[in-house]
Amino acid sequence: MDRLIDLLRANARESVENLARMLGEPTEAVRARLKDYEARGVIRGYQAVVNPELADGDEVRAIIELRIRPQQDGGYDRLAGRVGRFAQVESMFLVSGGYDLLLFVKGRNLQEVAQFVSSKLANMEGVLSTSTHFMLKTYKDQGVLMERPDNDERLQVSP
Repeated sequence: MDRLIDLLRANARESVENLARMLGEPTEAVRARLKDYEARGVIRGYQAVVNPELADGDEVRAIIELRIRPQQDGGYDRLAGRVGRFAQVESMFLVSGGYDLLLFVKGRNLQEVAQFVSSKLANMEGVLSTSTHFMLKTYKDQGVLMERPDNDERLQVSP
């Protein structure tokens, strides 16, 4: 894996100057690599990892498993492209196992997510079944722990 990408995953707000220093490369070379990654679509965006309980506690997030029928000339891609256009879909993955697509969706409340599943996803041509799991609490997201330890849980050593 490219070390520059690893550094950006750890902190996308890091300055180009600091990235160059950490990589031991000239600033302009790192700036050019970033521009190239953005132009080629390697880097698709920069996002903050947000604790949903502290930022917008009213929002509901769910995981939806979809079993779909691959299309003759498009395989899974054509249907995945249609599903991915919905604003409610935050992330989507083709996976192995008992279902084909794994979706991460959001809505204002349980009813909104349920309505999205029943009216938009479940009746879409090519969708064989859905299974919805509502997220109750986020402990870790994109490698970041949501709770900060309040105390040091190491065992005390006494003389």
